[in-house]
Amino acid sequence: MHSNSKRSRWIKRQTRITRLTHWAWALSMFFLLGSGLQIFNAHPTLYLGDQSGFDFDNTVLSLGSGARAFPAWATIPSGVDLATGRIIHFFFAWVLVGSLFLWFLGALLSGHLICDLIPHKADLRDFKEDVRVHLRLRLPHRRHYGPLQKLSYGLVLFILFPLIVATGLAMSPGINAAVPWLSEVLGGRQTARTLHFCAAFGFLAFFIVHVAMVLLAGPVNEMRSMITGWYHLDEGE
Repeated sequence: MHSNSKRSRWIKRQTRITRLTHWAWALSMFFLLGSGLQIFNAHPTLYLGDQSGFDFDNTVLSLGSGARAFPAWATIPSGVDLATGRIIHFFFAWVLVGSLFLWFLGALLSGHLICDLIPHKADLRDFKEDVRVHLRLRLPHRRHYGPLQKLSYGLVLFILFPLIVATGLAMSPGINAAVPWLSEVLGGRQTARTLHFCAAFGFLAFFIVHVAMVLLAGPVNEMRSMITGWYHLDEGE
């Protein structure tokens, strides 16, 4: 009985597709952020609208001509190399898009999307308590995602990632020629660049909070679930 009870506290929490795409996203975003900062350093100014230049008064952020917005240790490559930065950025952008599609298909077929990520009535009821638990920094090992987890993952998967992809495509001359309405919907190519930059830093903020939560919840258990799929529950779960 004791042995069976002990085994029952282990669950297979993450599917193989979820684990593979999770690490593909982590790798992709590492190179995308580093190379994106390299690209931004080449012209550290953000605009609104469709065009930019001396004839337009649409600047929303400018660090000045010749300024290096981000230090060498934060960019990929570390030196000034816009061409290589663009190649790396575009390659891992397609890795991100492919892994996103694979995850969505797998999550839909396995039921992970509906059962674990879509909020239910119980999540609204438990939201305040979940906030209190997080504020106390005592995170339980639960079978299912809590309301705040669903909210944060939903924000990244269904808002930030699609926005990053859409604004990235809207800046491509080839996509502009094939799908001209995309940049127009986003307010122009320069607005798309500004939104792309903001969305990327929104993801960076999520990543920092995500790592902090993993450390607080128990990094061994959390990392084990994302490598092997197996997750150890607290008593009573």
